[in-house]
Amino acid sequence: MQKTEKHHIEPQKKSWVPHIFVLLFVLIFLASLATYIVPAGSYERVTNEEGMEVIDPESFEYIDRTPVDLFGFMLAIPNGLIETAEIVFGIIIIGGMFAVIERTGIINLGVGKLANTFANRGLIVIPILMIPFALITAFTSQIELSLIYLPAILPLILRLGFDKVTAAATVLIATVAGFTLGITSPANVGVAQQVSQLPLYSGMNYRIIMLITILTIGIFYVMRYAKKVRDNPELSVTYDEYERIQNNVVEDNGEQKATKRQIAASFILLIAFGVLICGLLVHGWYFRELAGLYILTGVAVGIVGGLNGTQIAESFVEGFKNIILGALVVGIARGIAVVLNDGNIMDTLIYAAGNVVASMPSEITAVIMFVVQGIINFFIPSGSGQAMVTMPIMSGLADLSGVTRQVAVLAFLFGDGFANIFYPTSGYFMAALAIAGIAWEKWVKFIWKLLLIWYSLAIVFLLIAQWMNYT
Repeated sequence: MQKTEKHHIEPQKKSWVPHIFVLLFVLIFLASLATYIVPAGSYERVTNEEGMEVIDPESFEYIDRTPVDLFGFMLAIPNGLIETAEIVFGIIIIGGMFAVIERTGIINLGVGKLANTFANRGLIVIPILMIPFALITAFTSQIELSLIYLPAILPLILRLGFDKVTAAATVLIATVAGFTLGITSPANVGVAQQVSQLPLYSGMNYRIIMLITILTIGIFYVMRYAKKVRDNPELSVTYDEYERIQNNVVEDNGEQKATKRQIAASFILLIAFGVLICGLLVHGWYFRELAGLYILTGVAVGIVGGLNGTQIAESFVEGFKNIILGALVVGIARGIAVVLNDGNIMDTLIYAAGNVVASMPSEITAVIMFVVQGIINFFIPSGSGQAMVTMPIMSGLADLSGVTRQVAVLAFLFGDGFANIFYPTSGYFMAALAIAGIAWEKWVKFIWKLLLIWYSLAIVFLLIAQWMNYT
């Protein structure tokens, strides 16, 4: 493979965007202040016929204020880290596992073979990867698989002459499209429809049409950017790091043959991936179970791949270092929700959001629902969690405003979906950026135009759904 032409790198300009930790700290502080201004309120939680705990939309009442004092503010971040410990440690272990796998040489072998296959038509690899990523997520809702896909394809994308933003976009844009417009996605579509008392996975045909449209635009957006970067690296949003990264990309030294140990280690890895899929779909595994699987996989692959105990341990530690920032962001971001809950204003904000929707003209009810759901998603980044909190209210408002409950579900899906690759409170997303080594503000510089297109299309799709009485 030809070496990428070197370019002179100008000194990096100081970013006007504060560090993500600074941004989140300020948001936690503002949330604490809000507990002194916003009245406290509460909904009753009830268990529905499906066994899910949801709010009773008729039960809201104002309660005595419980403002967050200095001590509560001080504990917001530690409590956030404790509440998300399962996710934080799961993300950290992912980094360690892939560092071990990389040290065995398995990744370099796979990358070498794929790079030789796509050497003269590298752009084709983008849709080849994005379509299955989107479909898997659309059927399973396992958007967290992004954390498995990204470290696996990152070396390949760099080897083909693109940048790390291309790699992250290939994974994140595909999976968020599949998650937003899920076909049989249980975590968001399934829960929202059950709470809204709709037939499970109904309205599928329209979602498929929207998914094809959204994904196609996403694929062309990534391919267009990737081509620009390959032709002119100065157009990369991470150009200041481009030369250093390309110099670290392993050169093509001809066809390399895998050793018997590497073949056996690859077989172990495939078995582990099968166990992972089974655990997610059949047994409902989450980050705690996955972290345990990642540890065993890393150790097993390392031993079979020829590493000794010290080398495996060192690789885990190195992987931990590379991903620690993204993992901690999850817990720190949770501090915002901790403060809102401690101050008992989360339910008040949801109640106010419902009143905003109810007061708007019925012609744009679906669009207002979409906007409100998008705002709430910042504070409740869990798709199923947001559905159980908001859909009892939104489905009732849909009945009163003359739109169908299916339209209300679609507004929820759009509001909950796209923001997952924008909001810093989205745990898996920040972890993915950490894996790729991309600063949040640089990602925003890349993604904002696509999100603008997607959000505009979402409004059009919602208006069409409302017009055709989507059921």
